[in-house]
Amino acid sequence: MDEKEEWIMDKKEAAYRLLEFTGKGVSPYHVVQESQRILRENGFTELSLGEKWSLERGGKYYVNIYGTTCIAFRINSGFEKGQGIRIAAAHTDWPCLRIKSNPEMSMIGYRKLNVEVYGGPIDASWFDRPLSIAGKVSCKGHSSFAPECHLVDFKRPMLVVPNLAIHMNRDLNNGYAYNAQKDLLPIWGMDEDDGQEQWFLQALAEEIGVPKEDIYGFDLYVYVAEKGCLIGWNEEMLSSPRIDNLTSCQSCIQGLIRSSRQEGIDLIAMFDNEECGSRSKQGADSRMLPTVLEKVTSSLGMTREEHLDLMWNGFFVSLDVAHASHPNYREKSDPTNRMTLAPAVVVKLEPNQRYATDSRAVAVVESICRKRNIPCRKFVNRSDIRGGSTIGSITSSWLPMLSVDIGAAILAMHSARETMGAETQACMDAFVEAYFTEN
Repeated sequence: MDEKEEWIMDKKEAAYRLLEFTGKGVSPYHVVQESQRILRENGFTELSLGEKWSLERGGKYYVNIYGTTCIAFRINSGFEKGQGIRIAAAHTDWPCLRIKSNPEMSMIGYRKLNVEVYGGPIDASWFDRPLSIAGKVSCKGHSSFAPECHLVDFKRPMLVVPNLAIHMNRDLNNGYAYNAQKDLLPIWGMDEDDGQEQWFLQALAEEIGVPKEDIYGFDLYVYVAEKGCLIGWNEEMLSSPRIDNLTSCQSCIQGLIRSSRQEGIDLIAMFDNEECGSRSKQGADSRMLPTVLEKVTSSLGMTREEHLDLMWNGFFVSLDVAHASHPNYREKSDPTNRMTLAPAVVVKLEPNQRYATDSRAVAVVESICRKRNIPCRKFVNRSDIRGGSTIGSITSSWLPMLSVDIGAAILAMHSARETMGAETQACMDAFVEAYFTEN
């Protein structure tokens, strides 16, 4: 094998692993569920935020935070006070449709569901696709403060948002502003005269095996039921729902379980609610990660000053997707920094700190990539186009450590189905592993 390709034995192995992950991660709850399964299989022990922790050197742990955020960490065997912490973070959510309470709607022979838009999806990409439903259902429990919660995934295509025929809207291809309350409502099926007023609630109750009267609330997501796949003449591209940001979640998990650093503490954080601003109890713009870090250092017997030293000597990597240059819209990319789908770790730069990056942090990423022969490129937006934001700047405002934003280049960001280079996942996985290994 060429020494320049030591970073992965089979570049498509990581791509197939990502396809499996996007297939199982059909809601943020299911992303965390699958992440926990992988962590447990690799020796990680679950902790509860509401209990006292007894951490040990060499120990591997994870915390489930409200079902949609997961933080995992390892106290490395050679850890000593005065050493730093390395953090890699991603997010578990994506733009989609969410089901409202009392969602049943019937009209002219159809049953529809009342939904609302979550985040900033490309509305048109949700039309005429097989859709399903997944999430959490909260039911009657043993006490008022202990409801019984069920994860649910219908797993089969059961909804569709049909387009209006071009014959009835001749201007559709000239541009159309979709109305979220009117145009995006999915069809559940035909309106049968069976006397059921709460037919969706009844179907949900049957799916989880409880009386519908016991269902008190739910967090349910409409998701694209199509599977991801490799595409292109040589299968050099990967097309899948939920690439943003499950590609980064996979890299965080794989990097942590495969790395071998002896010093310091290594931690991954996969946050919910990035797509709507991160301002939630389980989002990046909260006290959640600092609270977890305080419990870690307290359990290790560290003083407040030693805790602050751990942060100051730390490093934070935010992983999220980057914009690949579109071949049909080359004018939308920066003229000297065009990005292809060729495999690479993409460093994201933005002077107004929508990405948390400075030259010293970039140098760290470049150094790791060069040492491991991992392709690395830089991304900037056109000066007259405002790009998106990530959890990088948000989290670094809570944890003022050296920070950098990186990601995988993709096309059609925020579409119901996105496209990336098939070998890019291997680059990202290899980088996070090296990040948690290099001295």
